[in-house]
Amino acid sequence: MLAGGRALVEVNCARCHAVGQTDVSSHPDASELRKLSQRYRLTDLEEALAEGISTGHPDMPEWVASPDQIESIIAYIGSLQRP
Repeated sequence: MLAGGRALVEVNCARCHAVGQTDVSSHPDASELRKLSQRYRLTDLEEALAEGISTGHPDMPEWVASPDQIESIIAYIGSLQRP
């Protein structure tokens, strides 16, 4: 599941967002995924992914994930979070 989530964020998010433990977001307005839980509850991201994330940085593309994809993405992002 984690590998699938990582693959999904690498394809859909890595152009702008840092998707690993130490990389830096290439877009100045894009959060590093490992820091998302500092700004949002990860469960809140489930709904956003299901409906299509249309907020964030101004040029963020809208992408709607399937329930299985959402589960994998949230699991992966959760694995990155630092206490």
